[in-house]
Amino acid sequence: MYDEQGEEYIDCINNVAHVGHCHPLVVQAAHEQNQVLNTNSRYLHDNIVDFAQRLSETLPETLCVFYFLNSGSEANDLALRLARQYTGHWDVVVLEHAYHGHLSSLIDISPYKFRDLDGQKEWVHVAPLPDTYRGLYREDHPNPAEAYAGEVKRVVSSAQAQGRQIAAFFAESLPSVGGQIIPPAGYFPEVAKHIHKAGGVFVADEIQVGFGRVGKHFWAFQLQGEDFIPDIVTMGKSIGNGHPVACVATTQAVARAFEATGVEYFNTFGGNPVSCAVGLAVLNVLEKEQLQAHAAHVGSFLMELLRQQKAKHPIIGDIRGVGLFIGVDLIKDEATRTPATKEADYLVSRLKENHILLSTDGPGRNVLKFKPPMCFSLDNVQRVVAKLDAILTDMEEKLRSCETLRSQPCGSPTKPCPSLAAAQPGYPGEPFLFLPTLPHQRPE
Repeated sequence: MYDEQGEEYIDCINNVAHVGHCHPLVVQAAHEQNQVLNTNSRYLHDNIVDFAQRLSETLPETLCVFYFLNSGSEANDLALRLARQYTGHWDVVVLEHAYHGHLSSLIDISPYKFRDLDGQKEWVHVAPLPDTYRGLYREDHPNPAEAYAGEVKRVVSSAQAQGRQIAAFFAESLPSVGGQIIPPAGYFPEVAKHIHKAGGVFVADEIQVGFGRVGKHFWAFQLQGEDFIPDIVTMGKSIGNGHPVACVATTQAVARAFEATGVEYFNTFGGNPVSCAVGLAVLNVLEKEQLQAHAAHVGSFLMELLRQQKAKHPIIGDIRGVGLFIGVDLIKDEATRTPATKEADYLVSRLKENHILLSTDGPGRNVLKFKPPMCFSLDNVQRVVAKLDAILTDMEEKLRSCETLRSQPCGSPTKPCPSLAAAQPGYPGEPFLFLPTLPHQRPE
């Protein structure tokens, strides 16, 4: 990316520009279709059929009905409507710290948002995040997939005991806002058993992680095994490389139940000729440039270099990921795995000063998230990791704000981190080095 001064930045987080910013083939497809026709979806046009056909070739054949929309939020809202109509139930099970969109219906099923707004509705039930690094069941558990699925079963049973009925389980195939989480293999199939037994459907939110990003597969839910098939899959962001297009894929049974209401689903711009031309172009680029295989190759290289950094820098507690979806969990203390929130914020600011765009996620805002455009190169990886190494080394030499950055432990009420003391007005302790906040977080 380039700023208004022409300065170049390496973009490590833009999973919307999936095949690269302003990819010429995608731009060309939009321009050419705009010159011919763009109108609402009441008018028949081959592009919508062609696009649906191409998408169907990437999915299990039972997912064969497609609804086109304009955003991931619209897609998840429709998925919720489909689930409720099909099951005749109302309640939803979601994962802690999940985010599924900005519409009111989706804020209600997004703990990441509703915890700070109106709170949890009685029809929403929250299960623990299947995090094997800092969750209930960790890397030393003999079967974390079954254990975490058991938590979903417990949540469902508790809801049923109160007379509630489950319509759906919503989950990102790889929880992103939750901290770049990789659910243990076998977790989704076990969860699906409990949800189906309760009369609900399984919704896989692929909005941030689909379209080859995981490398091994085209869809992230496929990491859970060949036999696992969601009832509904939602797509957005990367599907249009920045163009507003989204999709819901589901089964004939779910679609027929929705049609039985007699109220048609109509979306003025969803599936318009230009949006579908763009979507087709994205699929063409993915195939032509072999970006799924590229994601696997480059992602493996990035993971290896990051593991080397983990061995060198104690502040890196965990490296997790697959393909070009990777999280670096920064910690204050190896024993407690306390999130190094301020340090992560400082690191991201320093990287930005060095023309590298990275950001944080997770409940503690301490997980560096890598979700770059799929054209991210081996050279990009080397440049980013080299700069990450240099900044972490500098933090260890000068900042030394917590145990993993210095030999003396700090961060307790009796021995506050000196750097954080300066950053927090009224916090006792000697200032050592001010931790700058990101530009959009600077105080007035």
